[in-house]
Amino acid sequence: MELTGTRSSVLIVDDTELNVDILVEALGDRYDIQVAFDGESALAIIAQSPPDIILLDVVMPGMSGYDVCIKLKSKEETADIPVIFLTAMTDINDKARGFELGAVDYMVKPFAILEVQARLDVHLSLLNAKKALKQQNEILEIKVKERTQELTLTQSVIIEAMASLAETRDQETGDHVMRTRFYVQLLAMRLKGHPRFSRYLSDVDPDDLGKAATLHDIGKVGVPDHILLKPGRLTPDEFEEIKKHTTYGHSILSKLVKRLPSNMFLKLADVIAWTHHEKWDGKGYPRGLVGDDIPIPGRLMSIADVYDAVVSPRVYKPPMLHEEAVDFIMSQSGLHFDPDVANVFKDLSDTFRSISEELTLGDGELDPDLIKNTVEISAR
Repeated sequence: MELTGTRSSVLIVDDTELNVDILVEALGDRYDIQVAFDGESALAIIAQSPPDIILLDVVMPGMSGYDVCIKLKSKEETADIPVIFLTAMTDINDKARGFELGAVDYMVKPFAILEVQARLDVHLSLLNAKKALKQQNEILEIKVKERTQELTLTQSVIIEAMASLAETRDQETGDHVMRTRFYVQLLAMRLKGHPRFSRYLSDVDPDDLGKAATLHDIGKVGVPDHILLKPGRLTPDEFEEIKKHTTYGHSILSKLVKRLPSNMFLKLADVIAWTHHEKWDGKGYPRGLVGDDIPIPGRLMSIADVYDAVVSPRVYKPPMLHEEAVDFIMSQSGLHFDPDVANVFKDLSDTFRSISEELTLGDGELDPDLIKNTVEISAR
């Protein structure tokens, strides 16, 4: 028997027809009623049309009310339906077992109709409040997700804006910083499983590391135009001046790190800007760090930076062929570059070439999605 409507629905499960008739008569005007006379029928009704709340007899032929409750609580889709046990058993242990199985209430027969109505009202009010809270939490989760996406987008825009500061000083810098971003990300993804690098890189998101790499030349904003834009070779004094872009970059980014000390992106950007011109043999700048004293992000950036520089045309030099660039970098393994990073670069050199050549669109802009897919596939 089922009475339909838009009100709260109640399933009455009892093998005694008289008890069912009394409850239907008392509750039918207030709720939509469904009825079952045994446990198996109750489970079938619940599977087809879950009620808001269940009045469940304990002692029934076949499945007991306890058995039905256990079945309901074992399934995710029915576990939250409130169950009120109806029984003639008055032993405290029987009541305790009912609550242990997940019932929200326990009423002893013969029951008073007013009490049944009152308890149903209370539990349905609690149920509605719980549903409202769940809905509110879902709305809140959506808002948090939207806010997180907005913050992520804002960060990306700020990163691009900061990187463009260097680009406005040197037009060759724009595509260079984008390509090196994906070179660094590719190296990080592959080296994550390397015993020398896994401990550090397991705590670093390769995508964050790649984004941080875009700011490696941010310090060029402090280099005078007549040096930065000079078409020919630099004099020794001019070269000393341009070397200062590493310390300028560190000065800019370290101040931001002090304001946001827990921000991993800024820490990575600072390290990369400061150390990407250090050399494995200690002959780099600005501090002449040697070997493992050079932070890992700086070592990855070093190869990415040099590769892109040598294969890219400049007003003062033609581009080097990809194969020549690979040979050059491998000749500097153990001198300029960490040998293990150089070996991984060689393994991934075809992807480096793809990023450098094939993924540059005709208008000089990169297709980030295409690059990202290539990077992720190649790093496996």
